[in-house]
Amino acid sequence: MSDTQVLESPSTSETDTGPDMFHYVRKNKIAESAVMGTFVEALCGEVFPVTKTPKPGSPVCPACKEIYESLRS
Repeated sequence: MSDTQVLESPSTSETDTGPDMFHYVRKNKIAESAVMGTFVEALCGEVFPVTKTPKPGSPVCPACKEIYESLRS
């Protein structure tokens, strides 16, 4: 059984990550966010709803990439 948390007013980041920068998020949250419009939190801490699917070669947030690679080792 999973625990669910409701965010009354999620804080969103106003940082500019450049043109269509993609972030690493928990895989099990992507579909839920895309369908329900819920917010996800990226490894870098940015909070947003999933609205696009990255294509191979899409730019990735440098902070997310660094965190992800440190977790894999």
